[in-house]
Amino acid sequence: MEKKISISQIKEVAQQAYNEVKGQTGGKNADYIPYLANIDSKLFGLSICLMNGQTINIGDTDYRFGIESVSKVHTAILILRQYGAQKVLDMIGADATGLPFNSIIAILLENDHPSTPLVNAGAISACSMVQPAGNSDKKWDAIVQNITELCGSAPQLIDELYKSETATNFNNRSIAWLLKNYNRIYDDPDLALDLYTRQCSLGITAEQLGIAAGTIANNGVNPVTKQNVFEAGLAPKITSMISTVGFYEHSGDWMYTAGIPAKSGVGGGVMAVLPGVMGVSAFAPPLDEAGNSVKAQLAIKFIMNKLGLGVFNGDNVTITE
Repeated sequence: MEKKISISQIKEVAQQAYNEVKGQTGGKNADYIPYLANIDSKLFGLSICLMNGQTINIGDTDYRFGIESVSKVHTAILILRQYGAQKVLDMIGADATGLPFNSIIAILLENDHPSTPLVNAGAISACSMVQPAGNSDKKWDAIVQNITELCGSAPQLIDELYKSETATNFNNRSIAWLLKNYNRIYDDPDLALDLYTRQCSLGITAEQLGIAAGTIANNGVNPVTKQNVFEAGLAPKITSMISTVGFYEHSGDWMYTAGIPAKSGVGGGVMAVLPGVMGVSAFAPPLDEAGNSVKAQLAIKFIMNKLGLGVFNGDNVTITE
């Protein structure tokens, strides 16, 4: 079915979503990371990136927050760029665990591979795969450069968050060495864990995340900078990963109710990809019990349902002026 939606409609619905959700008081900041516990819980931003490069920004879209687990998408794209889709499937996998994002049980149950780059185990494994092997500085440069290309501008390390994360990442240390035990980590475990911790501590804005989502939606071409960041054939691969595990054990419910692949982070950010149409992001620190931003979920879901959009709708969507 052909569906035409104007930019003015999208702007109007985005503003309605923001107004509808901004007073929501549910959820709480991630309190197991001291830095995140102290972020102003009233911050809320909503950003949309269209395929023509136009961005729609409402609220606190220039506030730099911790990217946290949303960074898993970016580094998954990096290893897809470096190794190709089949190699990533062989070395890590693309399956949902059905368990929390930091689950150790999931590793024990599936010891032949870490399941997916979008949970902690697979993300640490992905950091170990980043080339060149054994060189922390050059690996880090590759990770930051990749995020910069996806977002169209550079993230900035939040040093206080990095120190806070490093001081509290006991579970992830266990994961890294358990991966080593199963030969599912491909560089020094401590090096890979530090890279993962650092990438989670990068500061990003909702606008930057929206552009990154738009780059995936636009088959690897950044809509704002026009740079061809990755091969078009990789876009459906990363989008499928996001759809299956972007909200961890709540991913199925999310896809059922919102209809858009989206990835969350405990810093309060969510990035969502509607292929060929737009990238959407939202940021608000209070989280639900699965670690997903309450306001961000509500806002994105409002937009999708109000506009009648979704990856399973079968519509051919055209954005008009």
